[in-house]
Amino acid sequence: MVVRMLDLQELEVFLIAAEAGNFSEAGRILHLSQPAVSRIIQHLEERFALHLFERNGRGVRLSDAGQAVLPMVRELVLMARRVEENIAQFQDRVVGRVMIGCNTTAGKYLLPGLIGRFRQKYPQVYVDVVYSSQDVVFAKLHETEIDFVLTSHKPDDYSDLTYLPVYMDEVVLVVSRSHPWAHHGVIYPDDLLDVPIIMRENDSATAKTILNSLQQHDIAPEMLHVEMTLGSSEAIAIAVEDGLGVGFVSRLVALRAHAHNRLAMVSIEGLDLRHELFFVRNRRVPMTPSKAALWEFAPRDIEQMQVNTDQTHKG
Repeated sequence: MVVRMLDLQELEVFLIAAEAGNFSEAGRILHLSQPAVSRIIQHLEERFALHLFERNGRGVRLSDAGQAVLPMVRELVLMARRVEENIAQFQDRVVGRVMIGCNTTAGKYLLPGLIGRFRQKYPQVYVDVVYSSQDVVFAKLHETEIDFVLTSHKPDDYSDLTYLPVYMDEVVLVVSRSHPWAHHGVIYPDDLLDVPIIMRENDSATAKTILNSLQQHDIAPEMLHVEMTLGSSEAIAIAVEDGLGVGFVSRLVALRAHAHNRLAMVSIEGLDLRHELFFVRNRRVPMTPSKAALWEFAPRDIEQMQVNTDQTHKG
C-alpha cells in the first residue's frame, strides 16, 4: 500500500526543496549536503514511479505530479511537527523547526546572533531564515510557508497579521574618511543637494525613510544628484569607501564600517531617519511551543543587544 511507502523525513525534504526551488538551498536549511537531498528526492521519485521535479538550469521546479501532491505533503509534515512538539511539552522539552522571512538589511545583522543565543537556550529548536523581497516573505507568511517575518514594512494587503516591535533602526549618512564631511560631524539637509549620492532602490525601507524625511524639508527626490542605485547597504558602503559619493545605510552597517575605520558617520540637522523593525506572525496560525518561545525571546534579546551596541559605540 502507498501508506507504507511514506517516510516523513523524505516528505520534509521534498517540501523544503519545493519551497526553496533549489536542492542546495534545501540542503542548507535541512543541514544536509546537496547530493543527499538529490538522493532522497530520487528515492521518492522511484517509489512513486513519477518525476516530482523538473530541472531548470541551476534550480528545480515542481512537475505537475509534484504540484498535485505538494498541499497534502505540506499538511502531513506540519501535522507531524505539531505532534512532535505537543508530545515534547509533556516531557518538558521544546522542540521543532521555525522559519523566519527577512527583507531588511538590519535583519541580516540581527538574526544570526539572535538565533545563536536562542538555540543555546533551546538547542532542539532549529531556526532557518529566508532572505527575500517584501512581497515574497509576506506571501510565504500568508500561505504559512514560513512562521515569522522580520521587517520594517506594514503592507496593506494583509489584515490577519500581528506586529511585535523589536528594534529601532536608524538610517545614517556615511562618507569616506577622506571626504570633507568626515570632520564636520553635522551637516544640513540642503548640503545634500551639492554631492553625488549613492542610494538604495526606491521601494526599500532605507530609501523611503530618507526621501520621506527630506520632503519634510522641501527637498524632492528629483532635486538630489543620485549617482547610482545599489541593491544592498553593504554595496553602498563599499562604493562610499571607494570615493564614489556619500551614501545612506542602516546604522548597524555603519557601526561595523566605522569600527574598522573605513567610513565616517555624519549627522544631518533636523532629520529623523529612524524606522521601527517588527517581528510579524499570522494570527490565523496557532502558536506551537517552539514558535511561542522564539516570539517571546526575540524582543528581549534584541533589546539587550541594542543596549550593548549603544554602550560599546559610546565607549
